Amino acid sequence: MIISVISAFISTIGFSIVFQVQKKHLLTCGTIGAIGWLIYLLLDDYSHSSVLASFIAALVVTQLSYVLARKRKTPITIFLVTGIIPLVPGLGLYRMMASLLKEDYGMALDYALLTFEIAGVIAGAIVIISLLPLLWRKPPKIK
Repeated sequence: MIISVISAFISTIGFSIVFQVQKKHLLTCGTIGAIGWLIYLLLDDYSHSSVLASFIAALVVTQLSYVLARKRKTPITIFLVTGIIPLVPGLGLYRMMASLLKEDYGMALDYALLTFEIAGVIAGAIVIISLLPLLWRKPPKIK
């Protein structure tokens, strides 16, 4: 598990370099990606549900991105896009395509559904965390 988290840290930094993130933010991006991946691994082992694990890990990554973006006075997309990278379900897409090439359409459909569920909960987690500040602020007074 430690090697996997370190790999997530390094790969997140790699994607950050590809996305031309400033050098001063590289370690922060890598840390966010590694924390998200660690949470995913722990919850996947505990709950045996990769969808739930992805959802909670995406919630944490999004919240960390918002907090650190505010603290470092940086746009949130710098931390959010790079921090979510380890959670993206690329293996499911690969397995789906391999099953299609083997003409095993039942397995391809299973992998496709799981992949789209994971992608959907990641997007949902981002939306939920993004909308929470709007729900907590006081409504404006009407004159």
